[in-house]
Amino acid sequence: MIATFILFGLSVLVFAPGYAQYDSVTQYDQVLSGHYNDWHPPIMARLWSLFGRQGAGPMLVLQLAGWWLGLGSIATGIVDRRPRAALAVLAIGLVPPWLGWQVSVLKDAQMTAATLAAVGLVGWWRLRGRAVPGWAWLLVAVLLVYAALVRANAIFAIAPLVAFLLAERWGRRIALTTALTLATLAVAPVVNHRLLGAQASGVARAQALYDLAGIAVRVPYDPRLGFTPAEVDGLRAKACVRPFFWDPLGEPDRCGTLLARFQAMAPGSLYARLAPAIVHHPFAYAAQRLTHLNSTWRWAVPARWINADPPQSTEPNAIGLGEPGRVALAWQTMAGAWVDLPIMWPIVWLVLAAGGLAVTRGAGLAGALFASTLGQEASFLVISVASDFRYHLWAIIACALGLVLARPWRGDRRIVVATAVVLGLILVVGTATRATLPVPPQSYQGMLG
Repeated sequence: MIATFILFGLSVLVFAPGYAQYDSVTQYDQVLSGHYNDWHPPIMARLWSLFGRQGAGPMLVLQLAGWWLGLGSIATGIVDRRPRAALAVLAIGLVPPWLGWQVSVLKDAQMTAATLAAVGLVGWWRLRGRAVPGWAWLLVAVLLVYAALVRANAIFAIAPLVAFLLAERWGRRIALTTALTLATLAVAPVVNHRLLGAQASGVARAQALYDLAGIAVRVPYDPRLGFTPAEVDGLRAKACVRPFFWDPLGEPDRCGTLLARFQAMAPGSLYARLAPAIVHHPFAYAAQRLTHLNSTWRWAVPARWINADPPQSTEPNAIGLGEPGRVALAWQTMAGAWVDLPIMWPIVWLVLAAGGLAVTRGAGLAGALFASTLGQEASFLVISVASDFRYHLWAIIACALGLVLARPWRGDRRIVVATAVVLGLILVVGTATRATLPVPPQSYQGMLG
């Protein structure tokens, strides 16, 4: 555990006060003004407000504390029996681009820190064959509730994690996962708006608008989708629907003016249009989701598919958010050279988690970690509007830890071979597209078109 404290201290020393991106600046501005909305998780902004006008530093410390507490607890739980595996656990925390994203003060890093700390607490006892005490379960619950509220799709990772930690039978696991997911989706808006005092920002419209527009440009004109012929023609002419992200549809300089009237609609009205649209045009909807899924899973994409390399600077701002120094910059620059490696392809970890879950049958802490990876990655099938690597940070860390703990490659040979074959195909196709497709624009504005 001493090594963990050293790594934590060095991380804080090198990366303080953390990198603040656009989302970070927006949230801190809410902290300073006292006016909150739900475009970014209000629970994170409320937590940030407890530190006053101290900038991003306190949030960075919390993120790194959860990161190293979780990894250190797991490593300590196995070090007596498997010292090399314990070192591998700590090495996960030092993978340059993974740590590079964890030092950016964002909801994704907050979720990863809280969930990893909770898993570490459970592992501290269970990996030694001991029961987790009641007070520790209470702390685990607090951490996981925070994690579930700090990212819109986090519950799809948290629910299976909890279910596999608490239940052994598959029927109970499925029932508990379903119940926790539905309950959280129902309660989260109430917590955000009434308890945390966040105003509705319209973020709930993004998913429905993205998929409706994606269907509209793929089929002959259909008035049931709610668009006028001129709007559909404009969406096609301006290439407003992009696999990488939904942003062109919301940017006034690109396509936002085409769909301005939709911004005044209640989110429920948009989803009421989307549901029958999926029924009437299932292949167009499938094409919309699969092209985006390929983008966010970073499979058959060009080299340097953007928003994978960790930030090297803080978003310019006038509210006092600084950035780390030269050593941190050197680390982030090095980390940027890793972005095309398979360890940065979420689809690789999805395949590994599926194989790991099949081998372990969902047993133990490793089984819960594999289930968490699969749950979160499966959610991108229907809930995702952008392709940033950071959205997958927890899922990748969870799978990597599961592999170290379970060593599934020693399991059922048929499952191992099948997983290896699928993984090989994934790697061949992904490598080929990166070698042959033109490099995309390397800026946000460039990707907008």
